[in-house]
Amino acid sequence: MGASLPGKQSGRGRRRGRRAAMSDINVTPFVDVMLVLLIVFMVAAPLLTAGIPVNLPKGAAQALKSEEDPLWVTVTADGRISFKDKKVFDNEIFALAELAPRLAIVAEQTPDRKVLVRGDREATYASIVDVLSEARRAGLSEAKLVIESDGRGAR
Repeated sequence: MGASLPGKQSGRGRRRGRRAAMSDINVTPFVDVMLVLLIVFMVAAPLLTAGIPVNLPKGAAQALKSEEDPLWVTVTADGRISFKDKKVFDNEIFALAELAPRLAIVAEQTPDRKVLVRGDREATYASIVDVLSEARRAGLSEAKLVIESDGRGAR
């Protein structure tokens, strides 16, 4: 005989004024955090691969397509050599005498690994050739020079 109004609870077994637990998940804070992380990683990713700044010479060559992770060696304008393995994200500057044993270790582990030499425009030709010859002597047959593309591409 009695009717209950929508929004009012019946008096049996429940206290007045208490609401039922909300079972929906609020995803707005989660989406906000994900968007902030996305922006942070988009800004930070190019900074991780920058390495040592060098002024690369320009050339009319197209970019090489490579599926494997190459070994980067950088020769700066003042002749210093940096051995940078992209998997480790470690930059160390050292002399040419210390490069040979490191390249030999890499050649033992992966003999077909490519070596990419980034030579500064102001670096001497001899210092860049020394790095290439050390890579050959260590057993790494694929050593290439890296240049900055001028946008014309190979014809």
